Amino acid sequence: MFAATFARLHQLPALVAVTALFISSTLFAQTMHYPVTPKVDQVDNYHGTAVPDVYRWLEEEARTSKPVADWVEAENKVTFGYLETLPHRKEIEARLTQLWDFEKFSTPLRAGDRYYYFRNNGLQNQNVLYQLDSLDGEPRELIDPNKWSADGTVALGGMSFSDDGKLLAYGQNAAGSDWAVWHVMNVETGEILSDKIEWTKFTSLSWTPDGKGFYYSRFDKPEEGKEFQSLNENQKVFYHTIGQPQADDRLVHKDPENPKWGFNAEVTEDGHYLVITVWKGTDDKYRVMYRDLQKPDSELVTLIDNFDNEYTPIGNEGSRIYFKSDVDAPNKCVLVIDVEKPARDNWQVVIPEADETLTGASMVGDFIFADYLKDAVTLVRQYDLAGKLVRTIDLPGLGTASGFGGRRDHSETFYSFSSFNRPPSIFRMDLASGESTLYKQSDVAFNPDDYEVKQVFYSSKDGTQVPMFIAHKKGIELSGANPTLLYGYGGFNISLTPGFSVSRLQWMEMGGVFAMPNLRGGGEYGEKWHKAGTKLQKQNVFDDFIAAGEWLISNGYTSSKHLAIQGGSNGGLLVGACMTQRPDLFAACLPAVGVMDMLRFQEFTAGRYWVDDYGSSQASREEFDALFAYSPYHNIQDGVEYPATMVTTADTDDRVVPGHSFKFAARLQAAHQGDNPVLIRIETKAGHGAGKPTAKIIEEAADQWAFIAKQTGMVPEIPAGKPKNNR
Repeated sequence: MFAATFARLHQLPALVAVTALFISSTLFAQTMHYPVTPKVDQVDNYHGTAVPDVYRWLEEEARTSKPVADWVEAENKVTFGYLETLPHRKEIEARLTQLWDFEKFSTPLRAGDRYYYFRNNGLQNQNVLYQLDSLDGEPRELIDPNKWSADGTVALGGMSFSDDGKLLAYGQNAAGSDWAVWHVMNVETGEILSDKIEWTKFTSLSWTPDGKGFYYSRFDKPEEGKEFQSLNENQKVFYHTIGQPQADDRLVHKDPENPKWGFNAEVTEDGHYLVITVWKGTDDKYRVMYRDLQKPDSELVTLIDNFDNEYTPIGNEGSRIYFKSDVDAPNKCVLVIDVEKPARDNWQVVIPEADETLTGASMVGDFIFADYLKDAVTLVRQYDLAGKLVRTIDLPGLGTASGFGGRRDHSETFYSFSSFNRPPSIFRMDLASGESTLYKQSDVAFNPDDYEVKQVFYSSKDGTQVPMFIAHKKGIELSGANPTLLYGYGGFNISLTPGFSVSRLQWMEMGGVFAMPNLRGGGEYGEKWHKAGTKLQKQNVFDDFIAAGEWLISNGYTSSKHLAIQGGSNGGLLVGACMTQRPDLFAACLPAVGVMDMLRFQEFTAGRYWVDDYGSSQASREEFDALFAYSPYHNIQDGVEYPATMVTTADTDDRVVPGHSFKFAARLQAAHQGDNPVLIRIETKAGHGAGKPTAKIIEEAADQWAFIAKQTGMVPEIPAGKPKNNR
C-alpha cells in the first residue's frame, strides 16, 4: 500500500464599536436590511496601482476578534431569519433526511489478517470503522468518532496500520480544521497508547516494517491565537518511536533555506527504502529523495533535483521504484527508475502515455492498476509489472470507479462504482481471474430508472469543445423554464466525474435539472487542459462556465430567471467571478468557502500553495493584472443588480480562511441594487468541508435548495411521508 498521499488544501483604528452600527434584521416584504459593515482606510499598492481594501478588518478570526464575532452573529441573524420564511424549507429537510438515511459503506482494506471498512447506519454524524476476521464475518466496532464529541464535530482525519496490523495510528480533526492530532491504538486490545502527535497537516504516516514507529511530517507550533490563519511553512520530517513523547522524535529532514517546501515520507513495502517526495504547491511537480534503510547511517540521496515533472511513487520491486509521471507524457505514464542506475538514460517507461488521461495508479499483488478518464468517465486497466495489458476492468456503466488498493502480497482488491443515478456499489476483484463480485450495495429510497444522465459537448467562447453531464428525471418537459443547477470547479488538475450525491438526487427529484461541465483548469484531459485554465489563462475557466449556462438556455433547458450556479472552494471563486462578470445570466448563486480576494490569498495558511494555479499579485505586473481583472471581491460594482446570492463559509475553515467570504459578502451587500437577497451563511464549529457532521450537511443543503428553489421559481415535488428514525 505504498503510495504518496497529498492533501491537497487586530486592532480596528477609527472604528466605532461595531455592535452599535448593526441595524435590525427584520425582513420587510420587498426590502432586506443588512448589517451596516464599517469600513477602514486601507489602501495597498500593487505595481503602482492603488487598491482599496475597506473591509480588511474582516480578515480577523471571529474566535479572537469581538467585532468580527459580532458581525458574524448579525449576518447569521439576517440569513437564518430569511431562510425560516422560505416555503417548503421544512419539507425539503425532512425529505433530504429520509433520502440520506441509508447504510453507507467504504471499500474494505486489509491490514494484517483482518479486514476493515467504514459504515454509517444512515444518519450518524461520522462514519464508524469496523473490523472483520473475514469478509463474511461479523463486523466489530473499532473506532466510533461519534463518541468523541456530542455534536459530531470531531472527525477521523486519517489512519495508518502497522504492517502486521497490530497497531493503528489515527488522526483527529476538530471543528473541520486541517490540523490533526494523532493517537495510536493497540488493535488487539483496543487500548489507546500514550503516543500523541500534534501540529500535522498535509501528511501521511508510514510505518517501518518492525512496527516500532513511523515517519510523518509536521509544522512548528503556530503563534498563540494564529493557529487558523498563519502561513504553513518549514514543514519537517520526523520519525516517531512508539511509546516515546513527541518531543523526542528524531528529525529526519528539514530545509530552512526553502521554507515553502513540503515533504511526504513513505517506506517501501519491503522496508528497504524511505522515499521522500518534495512538493511546493498544488501542481504535481516533485523532487524526490530516498534513503537506504538497510544501511543505518546512510544519507538521503537526491533522485530528482527539480520541480519540472510529476513523480508520484506507486511501489517498488527491489531497487526499481515505479512512478506515475508526466515526463514526456502530458496524459501521464508509469515509469521505473532504478536507484542503483539512476541516470536518465536508464529510465524505463512500462506503461506508455495513452489517449486517455491517467489519473491514478496502484500496485497490488504483481499488477499495476491504471485509472484513466475518457471524456471524464472512469476507465480502469490492469497491467503486469512489465507493462503488459492483462485486462480492461468491466465496469457497470458510465460513472466513477475508485479503490483498487492493497499490498504486494494480496490476491484481491476492492473498488467502488457510482453514477449520478446509481448509489455506490462495492466490488471484490480476484487479481488472477479478474472476476468481480458484488460485496456491498447501498439501498436508497428512490428508483434509479426514473432518472437519465447524458453527456453533451458545447463550444466555449474561444471555440474549445467542453463536455458537460446533464441529469434529470426521465420524461421531463424542456420548457425553457426548468429550474436548473449548474455546478463547476475548474482548477488544480481536479477532475469532476459522474458520482452519486444524495442532495443532487433530491434536487432532481424536486423537478430540477442538474448540469456539471468539465471546465478547463481541471484534469479531465491531462496537463494541457489543466494549464489552459491557470494563471494568465484563468479567464478560460469562467468563459467555459458562462458558455455552459448559455448553452443550457439556448437548448431549451432553462432561462436566466431559472438558472442557479454553485461551486465550492476554487468553485466558490468560479461562482464569484461569473456572477460579477455576468450578473444578468443567473437567478441565484451559491458560492461556498470561496477564494474571493485574489490579491491576498497567499497571505494565509495554505494559500501560498495555490500560486501554482493562480499566480501571485506580488510576482509580476502581468499576474497582478490578470488576478485583479477577475478577483470577485474587487470586481463588485456599485449600483448593479446582482443575482440572489447566499455565500456559505465556516468559522474554522483554515484552508480558505472565512475572511474571503466575509469581505465579499460585505462588499456585495453594500453595492447591490435591487430586491434580490444577498446573504452569508456562516457555520460554526466547521471548516472547509471535510469531516462535517451529517446533521450540518443536511441542514446546509436544505437551506441551499430552499433558497435557490425560491429564486428559480421552483415548486418542489416532494413525496409525502415522514423520514425514518435514525437507527
